[in-house]
Amino acid sequence: MSDQPHIMIAVSKYYEEVADQLLIGALAVLDEAGASHEVYEIPGAFEIPAAIATAMRSPEFSGGRRRFDGYVALGCVIRGETTHYDYVCQETARGLQDLAIRHCLALGFGVLTTENMKQAMARAAVDQGNKGADAANACLRMIEFKSSFRMFPR
Repeated sequence: MSDQPHIMIAVSKYYEEVADQLLIGALAVLDEAGASHEVYEIPGAFEIPAAIATAMRSPEFSGGRRRFDGYVALGCVIRGETTHYDYVCQETARGLQDLAIRHCLALGFGVLTTENMKQAMARAAVDQGNKGADAANACLRMIEFKSSFRMFPR
């Protein structure tokens, strides 16, 4: 069994250009850390919590160990002309936080909530403030944190 963490990346490709940049940043961090990963494309940000819940409840265990040590949620929601934006942002964040708390998941949150594409690219671009890298780093740090407690051995 590897000592390196195995990470699920759930990426919403709704805004593909933004998602691709977030994913590049996350993969660079995980590769540098020696973490293995599996990437799953999810239709939209709203569906990311359900996708992660499905994966974390998967019966695939190895020696009593869950398939994934941590999860990275990547995507983008850009404000439109209706309140739909507010519901998608709130429910995505709430759903992910509920999962993280209820199941003690190491979860990196990289779902951008922006006013327009320019703001989204400024937060996603690998040559700017890539939040995908930040989410991957947060996931890895939470895995380290969890491993300091005996109930969460790796």
